[in-house]
Amino acid sequence: MIKNTSYKVQVDVDSDATRNFYQIEEGAYVTTESGVWTVFGGEWVKLYPQSASGQGLGWVRYNDTYWTSSNKLPLLDGVEVVLSNNGGTIQRSQSGIDYYDTTNYKLIGETPNNVYLLTIVFKASAPNANQTHLDVFIGQGDYRRLDVALMFAKGNDETQNFHNVYQYYVDQQFVDNGAQIRIMADGGTAQVWDIIYFIQKTQSYA
Repeated sequence: MIKNTSYKVQVDVDSDATRNFYQIEEGAYVTTESGVWTVFGGEWVKLYPQSASGQGLGWVRYNDTYWTSSNKLPLLDGVEVVLSNNGGTIQRSQSGIDYYDTTNYKLIGETPNNVYLLTIVFKASAPNANQTHLDVFIGQGDYRRLDVALMFAKGNDETQNFHNVYQYYVDQQFVDNGAQIRIMADGGTAQVWDIIYFIQKTQSYA
């Protein structure tokens, strides 16, 4: 008695141009020059190879060139301001992506439920370090809860490096309006400069 112990199924091999003319049928498979595709949920989904750029993922680093050691952003006690970054120099994992609007100083959310990691780096000092701290947060709606209080540990008027990471997803309001990064000195005045934003999209629903 002979039993089958394995099966070999060979899918169609066509070009991407031909695949785009196929009738959409749930569960269909095809191999093209760009990879292996199937129809799921009424649209073509790429199964292999999975690449970051193919999923719309990537990262961008924005270096501010306006607030520098010779032109520091002044912070008054209790006054909330935008932690602006002009993106004077920008590095990208691939061309054509942006997660921050350097004109309006706003984080960009492309599609609801996308997930991002934001790293904020800057230098700061305070003349009354023992009583002063900095509040840094995303200044829109419920996102304001992504707030961190930063203490000055090095003493009065000493330059201190700050580095903080925020993880967030975007809703429709965020997509429509964007969101600014804001900062406030509490307990005394302070100065900020050499601002860097490193933003990575880690999950995409586009």
